[in-house]
Amino acid sequence: MTTILPERSDQRAAMGHKQPRWRVQSATRLSRIAGIAAAVAVPLLFAMPAWVSRNLLQDLIFVFTMLALAQLWNVLAGWGGLISVGQQAFVGLGAYALFAAVTLSGLDPLLAVLLAGVAAAAVAALLGPLMFRLEGPYFAIGSWVVAEALRLLCAQFKPLGGGTGMSLSGAALANMTGTKWAAALFGLRPAAARDVVVYWMALVLVLGITTAIYVFVRSRLGLGLAASRDNNAAARSVGVRTDRIRYGLWVIVAFATGLVGGLVYLQKARISPDAAFSVVDWTAYVLFVVVIGGVRTIEGPILGVLVLWALQFNLAGYGSLYLLILGLLAIAVMLFLRRGLWGSAAARWEIQLFPVRQRLVRRKSEEP
Repeated sequence: MTTILPERSDQRAAMGHKQPRWRVQSATRLSRIAGIAAAVAVPLLFAMPAWVSRNLLQDLIFVFTMLALAQLWNVLAGWGGLISVGQQAFVGLGAYALFAAVTLSGLDPLLAVLLAGVAAAAVAALLGPLMFRLEGPYFAIGSWVVAEALRLLCAQFKPLGGGTGMSLSGAALANMTGTKWAAALFGLRPAAARDVVVYWMALVLVLGITTAIYVFVRSRLGLGLAASRDNNAAARSVGVRTDRIRYGLWVIVAFATGLVGGLVYLQKARISPDAAFSVVDWTAYVLFVVVIGGVRTIEGPILGVLVLWALQFNLAGYGSLYLLILGLLAIAVMLFLRRGLWGSAAARWEIQLFPVRQRLVRRKSEEP
């Protein structure tokens, strides 16, 4: 039998037959084109403050920060199955940590943004063992209760304005790292130069978060996270450390959310408990973005945040009608396009700009 196999292999090679092989592939032609387009677009986005108006720059800051929050909620709930309606807790914690560092300690606002992320991650690490005793809807309700408790706690902190809130001093903002350089580079006033610095930080943050999530969901840890979402008991039975993966994701998402919260309120320069811990601004809108675009896709939140921005830009002056249209659009998408706008289009036409699924591709190669 050991002599037959080489003979048959030699005969097949002599007859010109090719042996089939399989290879793992995730990238597509469209994703490669999208990568080239992104390589061109990113430098243009960094250079954009040179020619756009300050109003458009502020709109882009809103788009970038909302997209970052949406991507973070998407990886937490979509890939991890941890449906939270209390992410405003970490936005508010990051914002108050930034104000405390700048106002009470005199720290540079740029460095205080990092401290905002650390503060949110520390609280998340402490709350994690308690939160992970809850599952499903109880986890969602528990996250909202925690956010409300933190809002009431911050409202009692008089050095930071108590229930009425406070503003950052002009001197602290004027001395922020990068402001004078941006003012000299573009010939801007200090307030406009601060918007340029915040814009650059928001752009770096959303690019870093999106890239990190894309790499994570394609990794072994991302596969383990998806397995724990689908069947936690089965995943644990084959050796997946589901508790560690989910806990680590919870803390890292809180850290990044705190960064976003600190950056948002650095640009606003005004804080109050109701605004910083607003469930509408920092959770409801984020859920709208992800649901409209498509859960468990990288592209979905990008499309969703553009839809939200367009609706706000055109309908914000109509008051409650604007919120009514948002709600009707979300209901229509959930009823007729359950995968979201991008998710439904990707499933129908098989298009992916950020392919996260790996597939086996058959190829043939000749061997002697």
